[in-house]
Amino acid sequence: MIEIIPVETPSLGDRGYLVTDGKVAFVVDPQRDIDRVLRLAERRGVEIRHVFETHVHNDYVTGGPALASATGADYHVNAADPVEFDRCPIEDGDVVEIGPRTRLRAVATPGHTFTHLSYVLECPDRPPAVFTGGSLLHGTTGRPDLLGPEHTGALARAQHASAHRLARELPAETGVFPTHGFGSFCSAAQSDVTESTIGRELRVNPVLTRGEDEYVKALLAGLDVYPAYYAHMAPLNLAGPDAPDLSPPRHADAAELHRRLRAGEWVVDLRSRTAFASGHLAGTLNFGLDGNLAVYLGWLLPWGTPVTLLGETPGDIARAQRELARIGIDRPAAAATGGPAEWAGDDKPASMPSATFADLAAVRRSRPIVVLDVRREIEWRGSHLPGAIHIPLHELPARLGEVPDGEVWTHCASGYRASIAASILAAAGRDVVAVHDAYDGRAAAA
Repeated sequence: MIEIIPVETPSLGDRGYLVTDGKVAFVVDPQRDIDRVLRLAERRGVEIRHVFETHVHNDYVTGGPALASATGADYHVNAADPVEFDRCPIEDGDVVEIGPRTRLRAVATPGHTFTHLSYVLECPDRPPAVFTGGSLLHGTTGRPDLLGPEHTGALARAQHASAHRLARELPAETGVFPTHGFGSFCSAAQSDVTESTIGRELRVNPVLTRGEDEYVKALLAGLDVYPAYYAHMAPLNLAGPDAPDLSPPRHADAAELHRRLRAGEWVVDLRSRTAFASGHLAGTLNFGLDGNLAVYLGWLLPWGTPVTLLGETPGDIARAQRELARIGIDRPAAAATGGPAEWAGDDKPASMPSATFADLAAVRRSRPIVVLDVRREIEWRGSHLPGAIHIPLHELPARLGEVPDGEVWTHCASGYRASIAASILAAAGRDVVAVHDAYDGRAAAA
């Protein structure tokens, strides 16, 4: 009996898959920390014989080469992809025999990239399944603009054609197993759906319910920005990345932390925004483990800047290290555990006021303040507070000089990005308050 086991990476909004018949297994689109997949295979007592990539990923560093090396599996990558490592080239129509009664068929589905492949799992005792990578997602499709604006229009039309090919060639009961679409910025839109079939997608997915021109127009109008670190992922993946070194970073004492801050390096506090507000080492930046740490740190960090991690426990450091390795930030320069009293040394820990939208409304009636909205442009266009200044978080480090003088109150949709922004402003010497509240409370600040 075939078992399809998702390997979730919620922080990046992605899934890989381990698929087994109880004896042998294959893997689709593995993340870089392959130990998760190896443990799954070991617990089930199965041998991984094949690893498949649907495309050269733009949002994470693949674990494909490392997993194939560790297991001796065949590594299947599109023959047209200009990779710098040995692989088993595969292309549209090729069939790979997985077991005595199971096979995987490659189907060209360009749109997310030009060389994107989907893989159809066929065996006699169950409906087909299709691993669609960044092509047909649950209720949406992968975005077509990651290869540059000059290709976006052509890729959007290819995405429409690819989805219709899958819908035309596969029966309605075919399970749809995408890699993106669970929060990834590689998805053209977000969906809360966790499983689907071709039949369901035919009813609800705009790529299958709309004509090509209507779909393309709506798709392009709805595209939002994507993280800056994406620019580094494809080159890393084409080169064939190794498995990450997840051994503990070297310890930094208070004196070293101060030296690194003076040198302009990034010292990142992984604690929650409430803990950070209560006390922190002055000059540190708050990217909490309770949010999309890798996405936002990777987005804002000047690529190659040394990063030192501060966490309450060694487990916090290890978790952050794993998250960052998935996007190619391989080795923290150093790390420290404990709390701000230890990190600050002879200095007194700093603190930061936090507030709600109701607090913001009351203060605006009593004195002038700067309200800084750090949400993305698409969120700002949806609605915003009257009189607020808008600088998206990912643009803030380069636009600090545009923040008006005075006391700054930062807000986003939930408080996570507001705390990052407040820590950046505080490190620059600004007087700042972080709104730790959901934007649904915006009426209180009107």
